[in-house]
Amino acid sequence: MQPSIGAWVQYGLGSLNENLPQFAVLGGPTRADTAPSIESAYLGPQFNGIPFSSDSENPLLYGSRVSDVLSQEQANQYELIGKLNRLHALEYPQDEQLRARIRAFELAFRMQTAVPETLDFSSETKHTRELYGLDKKQTADVAGKLLAARRLVERGVRFVQVFPQPYGAWDSHQDLKGNHARLSAEVDQPVAALLKDLKRTGLWEETVVVFCTEFGRTAGVETRGGGTDGRDHHSHGFTVWMAGAGLKGGVVHGGTDELGFHATDGGNYVTDIHATVLHLLGLDPQRLDVPGRKRLDIDRGLPIKNILA
Repeated sequence: MQPSIGAWVQYGLGSLNENLPQFAVLGGPTRADTAPSIESAYLGPQFNGIPFSSDSENPLLYGSRVSDVLSQEQANQYELIGKLNRLHALEYPQDEQLRARIRAFELAFRMQTAVPETLDFSSETKHTRELYGLDKKQTADVAGKLLAARRLVERGVRFVQVFPQPYGAWDSHQDLKGNHARLSAEVDQPVAALLKDLKRTGLWEETVVVFCTEFGRTAGVETRGGGTDGRDHHSHGFTVWMAGAGLKGGVVHGGTDELGFHATDGGNYVTDIHATVLHLLGLDPQRLDVPGRKRLDIDRGLPIKNILA
């Protein structure tokens, strides 16, 4: 398995804010076996994406319910866990999982002060809340994730991966029209708001937004199971859009045949998207290596030059 792009970004660029994760994941699955896109693979577990939540009972961020534990009690708890972990590390100095766990606990403790402030939207104006649709039932969930993403980026988080809706929600084997109409209504306003907000806050010139999927849908209806209103998985031609720093505006790159079945003009592999993002962030995908590891050339990808400003 290849490391996710977020893991490569964290590996190549390091941290801008020691109190927040450098690869944050909002929404979606949190286990690496169901979400390889947050997995660091051979880079080591310290570069895995960290599932991020505003839930005060989330043990990943807080360890236990904040309201039930005094700050000094929790500090003592983390200090004891740290001592035990370090004693264990003396016996197993090569245990990467243990070293990553120690760092995770240390980060989790620091995050207790940074996370509540990051996810406190009370300082946002009424205009911003309305822009994202934060107070509308239909858009509130996606709006909260994307506004949190903007606030994380403002505070120096290198890479934020957002699953706007529940994992698999767009997997429309049936009722494609009904499902996509409902899901689009949930996501369209918050996504447009994010782009406007990045420009308003001055983040547009230093942030890259990638809106993508893992595959497309077939051009014809799916007949499996007798259905006539769905589409099957399709990897031969689908669309990704990008916006923000270092990119040309209003450029269409590539295309598909008249049926939308195959990519034309050679198409691009997924790792070309990765290479483009890495390039925009100042990393050379051709030189991004790990000592002792041989990467396949196709896994490096090539930046898509004609969309670059």
